[in-house]
Formats: sequence, C-alpha cells, structure tokens
Amino acid sequence: MTVEEKLQRFMNTCMEDARTRSSRMLDEYMEALENSFKEHQEEAERRADMQLKQETEKLEREINKKLAIEQIGIKRELGQKQEELKDKLFVELADMLEQFLETPEYQKLLEKQIAAAVEFAGEDPVTIYLDPADQDKRQRLALHHGTATVLISEYSFGGGCRAVIPSRHILIDNSFQTKLEEAKERFHFDTALAKGGNTHG
Repeated sequence: MTVEEKLQRFMNTCMEDARTRSSRMLDEYMEALENSFKEHQEEAERRADMQLKQETEKLEREINKKLAIEQIGIKRELGQKQEELKDKLFVELADMLEQFLETPEYQKLLEKQIAAAVEFAGEDPVTIYLDPADQDKRQRLALHHGTATVLISEYSFGGGCRAVIPSRHILIDNSFQTKLEEAKERFHFDTALAKGGNTHG
C-alpha cells in the first residue's frame, strides 16, 4: 500500500469518526433542546393555568360581591314594597271597620264584649269605656248590663270597648285600635306562598 493510499485511508477514517461524533453531538444537542423546550412549555402551561385559576377566582369573587350587593338591594326593595302593601292593607281594613261601626252587628259585638267582661269580673265592679263615637249607644248598653258602669272614654280608640276591673287591676282591651295594632305587629308576608301569588298574616 502506497503512502498516498495510507494517507487517504487515514483521512477517510478520520472523516468517518468526525461525522459519527458530530452526528452524536448534534443528536445530544437536539435532545437537550427538545427537553429544554418541553420544560419551558410545561412551565408556561403551569403559569398559564395558575394565572387562569387566579383570574377565574378573582372574577368569581367580583361576581359574588356584585350578586351580594344586588341581593341586599332586592331584599331592601322587597321589604319596602311589603311595608307599602301592609300599610295599604291595614288602611283598607280600617275603612272596613269604620263601615262595620254603622251596622247592627257592631251593636251585637259591643253587647257580647260587655257581657264577657261582666262575666269575667264576677262579683267585682267593672267599668266599661265606649268610644266617643258610640255616645248614642251608651244608654241602651247600660240598661242591658246594669251591673256594669258604662262610660264614654275621653280618647277615641276606633270602636269596640275597654273594661276595667279596679279591684283586680285588670284592663280588658277590646278596642279596634289595639286589635289593629296587634294584628299589624303580628302580620307578615309568607314569601314562600307569595311566589304562588298568595299572602297571609
């Protein structure tokens, strides 16, 4: 083998070795780049997921806050509307009671209230107070219930009567004013039924 042939063979061997090492180095470099890219991609996705979660939670908090404020406003508005309807209802009820005062049934009611008070008092003296508007009924009621003292109150209480048993320090208040106030105090809207279009007290 000539020197030139040996040199050519050596060069071929060197070139092959260089190509093999270069190819291996390039593969390793490409693998490192791919791994780095993958890690970078995973980190970017993780950050994006975290940011999305934070933004979602922030948005949810803002929505919940707005909903809470709106709910408070709706409850306040509903409460005001209920009070308006309640006032209107009791104005109408008071008007109906005024009309009732002109009926024979009202006279019967007064007699019944006085009879119940006299029965409750037993042997004890009882004083019955009528509303000033019922002045015209006083004499007849006094005649029917001779054991009771029937007087006209200095103050109007919308009808009905009040009975006082001094010996027992008892007041029996059957005045329409008190009955209305008690009814208004106890009255409430049942929101569960209100959804179906009904209310009750």
